[in-house]
Amino acid sequence: MIDLHYWPTPNGWKISIMLEECGLPYRMIPVNIARGEQFEPAFLAISPNNRMPAIVDHAPVGGGEALSVFESGAILIYLADKAGRFLSKEARQRTQTLEWLMWQMGGLGPMLGQNGHFLLYAPEKVPYAMERYAREARRLYGVLDTRLGVTGAFIAGGYSIADMACFPWIRTHKAQGIALADFPNLQRWYETMKSRDAVRRGVDLGKDLQVRSFDAQAHRNLFGNQPES
Repeated sequence: MIDLHYWPTPNGWKISIMLEECGLPYRMIPVNIARGEQFEPAFLAISPNNRMPAIVDHAPVGGGEALSVFESGAILIYLADKAGRFLSKEARQRTQTLEWLMWQMGGLGPMLGQNGHFLLYAPEKVPYAMERYAREARRLYGVLDTRLGVTGAFIAGGYSIADMACFPWIRTHKAQGIALADFPNLQRWYETMKSRDAVRRGVDLGKDLQVRSFDAQAHRNLFGNQPES
């Protein structure tokens, strides 16, 4: 059994989608990031960067005691190796998948996160920041659109953890102020991803938990370093 420490966000969806795709048994343990549960000592013991998702595998690869894994990209690789799916063992294919997973981890996710923050959550409008991240978001959409124009159905050729990593962030395109119609290859891929049953189950996990409004403490918990004592 795998414990999934989770909240319904793009990074959380990556792992719920992967678990649904693999059919691995898991139980969801909510981590209410608006209430600051990511700062609890028990959670920090498995995710020292106070970010979810994280997993604890009670039947880990190789046996032995329970194994905890934090950082969504690392979790995707671990689960792919455990299940033997969605990450090829052939060197060229594996490398391409990992390249695009790292691209999402280092670029698409952080930049779209900043774009969304300054559009929706910043306490004051900062034109320079808004313009900077909006331009970078569109540039990254363009990179992915170009890539999908080359590979066709999926980012790294076959369906892989690269697709599962990118889809949850592209799912936020409306909040990002981006029209998918401007990126036809990306739009085609997005519709293909949306049609997968496991993807739908993954993004539906915990949908009733989503926070619709933030008070001052929730804002500090989400966007500050830690809650005020």
